[in-house]
Amino acid sequence: MLEFGTDAQPAADLIKDGTEASFMADVVEASAEVPVIVDFWATWCGPCKTLGPMLEKAVTEAKGKVKMVKIDVDAEQRLAGALAQQGLPLQSIPTVVAFFQGRPVDMFQGAVPESQIKDFIKKLTDLSGDDGGLGAALEAAEEMLTQGAVADAAQTFAAILGEEPENAAAFAGLARSHLALDEPDQAEAVINGAPASISDAPEIEAVRAQIELARQAANAGPVADLTAQVEANPDDHQARFDLAQALHANGDVQDAVDHLLELFRRDREWNDAAAKAQLFTIFEALTPQDPVALNGRRKLSSMIFA
Repeated sequence: MLEFGTDAQPAADLIKDGTEASFMADVVEASAEVPVIVDFWATWCGPCKTLGPMLEKAVTEAKGKVKMVKIDVDAEQRLAGALAQQGLPLQSIPTVVAFFQGRPVDMFQGAVPESQIKDFIKKLTDLSGDDGGLGAALEAAEEMLTQGAVADAAQTFAAILGEEPENAAAFAGLARSHLALDEPDQAEAVINGAPASISDAPEIEAVRAQIELARQAANAGPVADLTAQVEANPDDHQARFDLAQALHANGDVQDAVDHLLELFRRDREWNDAAAKAQLFTIFEALTPQDPVALNGRRKLSSMIFA
């Protein structure tokens, strides 16, 4: 049986008022460490006045395992509008959305009983916690994978799943081990075999994005030819999109993101907003702390808010 240690989460700056300027840092980036609950509210909203204090109490009692950001939708109309365009259902308030590892993972609307709030917080703390100290083993397996010891990494991820069959990070790690062996079909089979309770966990979604990108790479065109096409006609959107895919396949992630951002700037609605969708796929495939993802999200957000 594996032996694991435990880690403690620091408790500081748990509850903040959010703005458009601080959203990336306080929500998207901060959720790389612990889940961040975003409370969308307004001063005229009666249920908000009841729900807000209950949320703050539950977050405080979680002692740093979750954080909270409060967004006044009247004061931050541009931010609320941009988030609604990206799929958050903000037509009514209060709306509470939980972010983890840079993306929404759960939500509810309306005033709810305190017991439901506690259940909501508990699900989030379970999501971010290592439930008995699996973190050390996961870190060791990740290090093996980074160093190229793919078989050892896969065995460790499998051992963790033997201890905890619903560990999303271990499922994702095992799938990424297959990707490292250029086996996207086997990676997808691992992900598809994950229990329903964790099928939409951020780690699982990240691997789905990585599998999609791996399959795109198999069909990517020659970078030199596509570069020449784009240079000859900067408004050839398909060529620029294909070039971004080819650059990503060659490991030039930053250049791929730059071309997709340029495509979005030129025509954000081209091919059903394909540039934005591809950017989100790349961002999801990266770790939330990756500078390419952080800077790319900031630049995309600034274009959306403009």
